[in-house]
Amino acid sequence: MEPNMSMPLDQLIEYDSNAYEFTVAVTKRAFQLAVLKTPEVEKNNGKVVALAMRQVLTSQVEYRFVE
Repeated sequence: MEPNMSMPLDQLIEYDSNAYEFTVAVTKRAFQLAVLKTPEVEKNNGKVVALAMRQVLTSQVEYRFVE
């Protein structure tokens, strides 16, 4: 995917797992990206939510919930 692409809506529509878990994972990852300000964030014009969504949807970032 192109780095300047907006939210990956096509992948989001096909997502069939728990929406709550997805939302929490994206929110936490977006916060991490905003704090880290990596070159990848710069390439994505600072759009951390879209980048976080893409990373979670493509399993570039894995997550699990600890009870």
